[in-house]
Amino acid sequence: MNEMTWLVIASTVAAVLGIALAVMLPALAMGRAIGQALDALARQPDAEKSIMRTLFIGLAMIESLAIYALVIVLIVLFRNPLLEYLIK
Repeated sequence: MNEMTWLVIASTVAAVLGIALAVMLPALAMGRAIGQALDALARQPDAEKSIMRTLFIGLAMIESLAIYALVIVLIVLFRNPLLEYLIK
């Protein structure tokens, strides 16, 4: 195997590990945020609007981290900048 093959294999493995973590960790954070919001709603039902607004903003921020990681992984897979150095 040549250097290009090893770089493609390493990039693919890194992308798979990256997207696995990028999906798993925000999912855990979302579950915890929703659980805490439900706990807060059970304690103070009259503050529902404030809690829900904060929850949805927080969930959007968490989800954006997963989307950014997905974009970076797709760049590494399909437009790997390191391959340009090996082609020359």
